[in-house]
Order: sequence, then structure tokens, then C-alpha cells
Amino acid sequence: MNEKIFHTMQYGQILNTLSSHAATSIGKRAALTLQPDTDLEHVKKLLQTTDEATLVDRLKGTPPFGGIVDISAAVSRARIGGTLNPSELLGIANTIMGGRRARRHVEMVHEENPVPMLADLVELISDQRPLEKAIRACIDDSAHVMDSASPELAAVRRELRSGEVRIREKLDSMIRSQSVAKMLQDQLVTIRGDRFVIPVKAEYRAHFGGIVHDQSGSGATLFIEPEAIVAMNNKLREAKLREEREIEVILQKLTAQVSDQVELLNYDIDILADLDFIFAKAKLARSMDATMPKMNDRGFLKLKKARHPLIPLAHVVPTDLELGNEHTSIIVTGPNTGGKTVTLKTVGLLSLMAMSGLFIPADEGSQLCVFDAIYADIGDEQSIEQNLSTFSSHMTNIISILEQMTPKSLVLFDELGAGTDPAEGSALAIAILEHIHSQGCRMIATTHFSELKAYAYDRKGVINASMEFDVNTLSPTYRLLIGVPGRSNAFAIASRLGLSEKILDVARGEVGEEDQRVENMIASLESNRLSAEEDRNTAATLRSDMEKLRGRYERDLARLEEQRDKRLEKADEEAREIIEKARKEADEVIRSLRQLAQEEGASVKDHKLIAARKQLDDATPGQRAKKKSASSTESKKVKPLGPGDDVMVYSLNQRGHIVELSGTKEAVVQMGILKMKVALSDLELVQSAATINAQPQKKATTIKRSREDNMRSELDLRGANVEEGLMEVDRFLDEAFLANLGQIYIIHGKGTGVLRTGIQDFLRRHKHVKSFRTGEYNEGGNGVTVAVLK
Repeated sequence: MNEKIFHTMQYGQILNTLSSHAATSIGKRAALTLQPDTDLEHVKKLLQTTDEATLVDRLKGTPPFGGIVDISAAVSRARIGGTLNPSELLGIANTIMGGRRARRHVEMVHEENPVPMLADLVELISDQRPLEKAIRACIDDSAHVMDSASPELAAVRRELRSGEVRIREKLDSMIRSQSVAKMLQDQLVTIRGDRFVIPVKAEYRAHFGGIVHDQSGSGATLFIEPEAIVAMNNKLREAKLREEREIEVILQKLTAQVSDQVELLNYDIDILADLDFIFAKAKLARSMDATMPKMNDRGFLKLKKARHPLIPLAHVVPTDLELGNEHTSIIVTGPNTGGKTVTLKTVGLLSLMAMSGLFIPADEGSQLCVFDAIYADIGDEQSIEQNLSTFSSHMTNIISILEQMTPKSLVLFDELGAGTDPAEGSALAIAILEHIHSQGCRMIATTHFSELKAYAYDRKGVINASMEFDVNTLSPTYRLLIGVPGRSNAFAIASRLGLSEKILDVARGEVGEEDQRVENMIASLESNRLSAEEDRNTAATLRSDMEKLRGRYERDLARLEEQRDKRLEKADEEAREIIEKARKEADEVIRSLRQLAQEEGASVKDHKLIAARKQLDDATPGQRAKKKSASSTESKKVKPLGPGDDVMVYSLNQRGHIVELSGTKEAVVQMGILKMKVALSDLELVQSAATINAQPQKKATTIKRSREDNMRSELDLRGANVEEGLMEVDRFLDEAFLANLGQIYIIHGKGTGVLRTGIQDFLRRHKHVKSFRTGEYNEGGNGVTVAVLK
């Protein structure tokens, strides 16, 4: 596509806004050079990456791009053998660190909410930590080469510092001397040309030996290096030269390491520029409340509540438009200042944005097409220098469009045929529209000519449209009406403004019968449209209400099903616990029988005990028979029940013991904390009071939780990764809980925040943690998490 369409559609302003959302200079450069793509699959991929970036931005924010700079020039210089300075090396180290942090940010989101295209992109960022470590071992954050960069540099700088101290001590002793002090302008030591000097009055030059290095502007003061320290200054200068040579050696070594990684570093810069640019698209979408359009290559457009992105949201009127299905051309008629030109630019600009992988300011479900080119003739483009009139300028542009367009192009015309005789202009406009329509292009054209209304009405695949005008307020509403041609509204406007009805009647008489019939037909169509739109709004309201009711019903149904599942699960768990309890009681009964047999010398066969055990296993709570019938109960000889007996209550499926008998048919039974009257027929003897009293009492074992004096209330995890940290936190929580600690402190440091986020997510789900918070200022701030235990 040529630059002219970008200028006409104000595409450059969109790119400027996009670049303002980029965090790095390389991302801004990528945004400013963005071009629409004509390959459908590639456009879909671009939109998909933007969609994934909006997900990451919504969940965790944009990746941290701090420290990333354009290191391409420095890397290129390292490739050809140049020595990089400390600032350039520090920029490379910071960029490596920034790339690693951006990669980790995307990967963290990808673990819980898959963003495959972004994950594949950041996976290509190389691991340059050895190079970063080497640079940071030699250069500090102020871009100074550190003493620790090499033993030689450290030794030279120690010598420099000691030499400077000796020189200053020597000069200080001189300027404090009475004989020298009177010859000095000020009693201070200064430096000229890397050499220590003192300010001497000019009149004492002959009395003061040494070398003059400078003089004041007035000439009254000479900066002299005394002879006593010339040798010392010379030695200091030699040490400085050795320091510079050693620094040069260090920088050359670091540059050589950069040179070994040139290809990977350049590749990383391209990826980081892409990543910053993608997230700039996501932030642009958020700022415009934009959505991802569905794309096709069959020439179909469907815009729902589309807005021009450069018009403030408070002033823009959304547009609904469909093109390329039942009709391939739209002819928009209506008065000036009604919004026709804005509609054309909205369609063109949104198409360019979608083809560039940008979201569009429209409702969900909007569709756009990937065109091979977009052509537009909008505005007055006459050129005084070329001596072209408005009409000539438009025709020159239209001829160029007709020569270049293809069936897969989108053509936009504003005021087609304007600037010449109306009769000839309308005939020429119809001929041009017919030619373009026959080529299969998608076209939207605006015009004032009423003849084009009839053309659009008669031609298959062409439809009329107009910009709505409110006669009551005498102002446009800026709404596009598809299927309704525009009206002039001249008589209605003149009447409301107070023009005499007599004059209006004469004017109506001058209008041809055919034209009057067309106007009446349009008025009828508009009236029917308003009625249909009102009915549609009512239906939409009813449908919305039904959808809300349906949603509420589905939510209630889901909640009931969830409650049912939870209750069934709870019932299953209680049943398992009861069965396990019954089995333990059965084992206890068998042990008691064996013990009784040994004490009384009775003979109880093991196979009978096993049979009894199986019978108890079969008598699970879920399979227990209902209350025995009167006939079966009476047929068996039941042992009388008495106070202290251990019994089973059939109706409640609970075990208890008899407190006292209440008459001949009821007993008071204690079941846990519950005491109630139960019919004797509802009880079954489990163990008599005599047997219970005969059993030896076992000593009860209790577990006492007490706080250990040596238990610390803080855990230091600085330097640990997330996996190691979570293991330590889990162990520490168990120990703190057993030690009855009410509050603990977990020290994780500030850093990048990854360890803090992982620990706080873990605390949110832990069974021992009641609540947690970030530490106060005096507790360590963001570097500490304080947890309150249950």
C-alpha cells in the first residue's frame, strides 16, 4: 500500500499513539514502522499475539522492560574489534537482565493461563548470564570500573590513593608554614592538569620555586607545583597511566566476550523489540476499549458499534455496517456535516489497523477482511501549483485508483462526481460506480446526487444508505442507516425555521411529480424503519431479560448440583468413617471374646471367631437392615437391658449407653453429648454393664501441644528459589503450628517479587494460615510477609 492512503486515513496518528505505549526505544521504533499485512494467516497470528498480550496484561500487567536499551550499535562495534566503554558494557548487562525478567514474567502467566505464541517467543531469548556476571564483576551501576575488576587494578589504585595522601600531607604542611602562608592567595590545595598545586600571589613568584601550571583570570594568582612534590606528582602520574592501561585491558577482555555472543545478542534485541511492541498493542487496545476482530479474505465486513479511534469517546457515535454479503457496494446520501466522511474513514482506518494486528474499537463479533489494497478519494486535493481544479484533482486520483484496483481491493469515494455540472457529474458517478461494481471490488461511496439513489435501488448488490437527520432538532444524529436513502429535508427545515407556507407551496409545485413521489417513498421508508427499530429494541430488551433469567436459572441449577455433590460426598465420607469404626469395634469384640475364653477356660474355635468377624463386617451402616419386625423380635429371646449397658440405637444408627430405664418400654440413652428417651424395641445390646466393669481400665494417652522455648518466629528465605522456598515454608508452618505460635515472619527480600508472589499464593491455600499481610515499614516492608496462624 502507498503512503497516500496512510495519510488520508490518519494511520500515522495511530502509530504515534501506539509508540507512546512502548517502554523501550527499540519497541517505539518497531511501532512507528508498522505496516499492514496482506496475508490472512499472518494477520491472524499477529492478532493472536496481541490477544495473548492483553491476557497477560490483564492478569499480571505488562512485563518489566526496565534497563533494556538499544545495544545494537555497541554490539556491532564489538564485532569489528572496537573496545566498548563502561557505559556500553553496562547497557548490555542491563539489557540481558531485562530480557531475563521479561521472559520469566511471561512464563509465569503461561504456567496457569497458556499463552503459547508469547511463550514460544520468549523461549528464544538466550541465556547470557555468564556474560552479564562477567560485566557486573568489573563495572558498577554508575558505569565505573571497580577495583575488584583485576588484582593489578586494585594494586595500582591503592598506590594512587596512598600517593595522593602523601602529596596532600606534604602540601598541607607547607601551606601551614608561616613563611609560605604569606605568599599564598588562599590556604588550600587544588589540582591543575592532574597535578597538585597551590595558589601563590604573583608578586612572590620570584621567591617561590616550582613549576607554574596556570594563573587566574586577573593574573594576580599563579597555580604553582612546588619543587618538593614534583617527583611525587610524576610518580602519581605514572600510576594513573598504569591504571588507564589496566582499565583498557579489562574493557578489551569484556568486549571480546561480547564479540563471542554478537549473533545471539542481536537476535535477543530483535525479540525484545517484538515483545515490547506486542505489549504496546495490548496497552493501546486497553486504552481504546478495543476488541479482536475476526478476519477473512472473502471481502466481508461486519462492524458492530464501531468507533473512530481518533475521536474522543464522549463525542463519537458508533456505526453498524455490513458489506460483502448480500451487497458489495454502499451508496451513502444525505446532507453535509452528517458524518458521511467520518464513516468512510472509520471503515478504512479500522481495516488498516486490523491488517496490522491491532485490535479495533468495536464490539465483539466484528469482522474485517484482508484486502490487497485500500484506495480512497476523500477531501479536496486540488493543487494550485499543478493548476488543477477540485474536479480535476478528484478525477486524477480516481483514474489512478481505477488503474490499480483489483477484485480484492476496498475503494472509498467521498462526494463522487462533485465539483462539476450536476447532470454530468451524476452521470459520470454512475458510470464509475458501475465499472467498479462490475469488477467485484468492495466499495463505499458518498454523494449528494439523488440520481444515485435510484441507481442503488435498481442495481443488484448495491444498497442505499444515509446519515440520520433529526428534523425536530434540525441537527444530524451521525447514525448510519443501511437500506434507507437520504432525504434533502429542505422543505421541513425551512418550515421549522419559519418560512411562509405560501412560498413552500410554490416550491413544492416546482418539484417534479417523480421527485416528490421519491421523497414521499423515502419518508415512508424512514417511518417504517423507526417503527421496526422500536420493535427490535423491545425484542432485544425482552431477549436480554430472558438471557438474564436463563443465566440465573443455570447458576442456581449449578449451585444446587454442587451442593448435592458435596452432600453426597460428605455422606460417603461419613459412611466410610462409620464402617471403619464398626470394624474397629468388631476387632475389639473378637479380642474380648478371646480374652474371655482364656480366662474362663471355655473353648471358642478360631473359625467361629472368623465367622463372627465376617458377620460384623457385613453389618455395615449402609447395609444394616431396617428395624426388625415385631414377629421376628418376639420370636427371639432377648436379654433384659439395664443401666450401664452398651447399646445400638437402630433408628439413629448410633451407639450409646443406657443411663436409666424409664418404665417398661423406654430407656434414657446417652449418645455422645446427646441424651434422649428411646423405645426398648429400638435398642440392641452390644455389651452388658457387667462385662464393661470386668475389663481392666487402660491408661489414657494424651497429646499436649506446648510452645517450645527455642522455636523462632521468623524464616529467612533470601537467595532461595520459589520451589525451595515453598518446601521450607510448609515445614516451618507445621513446626510453628505445633509450637502454638500465633504469628510468624517470612523474610523473602524484595528483588523481582517472584518469591514473594509464590509464597503468598501458597499461604492463601494453607490449612494452618488464618490470614497474611505484607510487613510494615519497621518490619521489613515488601521484603517480609507476616502470617497469622489458626
